[in-house]
Amino acid sequence: MRVVVVGGHGHVARHLARRLTGAGHEVTSLFRNPDHTDEVAATGARPVVADVERLEVEQMAELFRGHDAVVWSAGAGGGNPPRTYAVDRDAAIRSMEAAERAGVRRYVMVSYFGSRPDHGVPPDHSFFPYAESKAAADEHLRGTSLDWTILGPSRLTHEPGTGRIETGEGVSPGEVPREDVAHVAAAALAEPATIGRTIEFNTGDTPIEEALRTVG
Repeated sequence: MRVVVVGGHGHVARHLARRLTGAGHEVTSLFRNPDHTDEVAATGARPVVADVERLEVEQMAELFRGHDAVVWSAGAGGGNPPRTYAVDRDAAIRSMEAAERAGVRRYVMVSYFGSRPDHGVPPDHSFFPYAESKAAADEHLRGTSLDWTILGPSRLTHEPGTGRIETGEGVSPGEVPREDVAHVAAAALAEPATIGRTIEFNTGDTPIEEALRTVG
């Protein structure tokens, strides 16, 4: 499989690239800062410097062509509301249009647990721009023709991955290692049952591949 990872220098993205390339897949990682080229290349991915905040749809589509899947793992990082809207909402939506234009049907969005239009975050809270942006992007993705999956991990940690999660009806927010989020993203790419699904999850007791086979 040929996978393009957007936001390729992020912790989740680098875990994902290492996992995918280690399994024999080809990965192209897009990232903004050229100073991060060596770190991205060390994952086994092909590093491509590309600022998605400034790329138009056709420019993104050109980068996506020839791939089998897109994983969106980019983010503005908070602290700057205009940039949060520009990256987490606007650029994400352009990437979906670019995937459609490039003929890349599989699209996995790394979102967060609780992302929805009625997220309940107060407008004066610093998290509000991110919550609004992710809700808009996720809703737009659901309305596309893409074979989409939205991942909603709980609070992220830097603990080693466990390879196990809990998901499904009634699961409450908790926490999950970034390494396991990458594991879920890689497993979702290979699991047809995840297409058209929003999967919220925490660390749990069920092996990731098994958990994803039963999400339907």
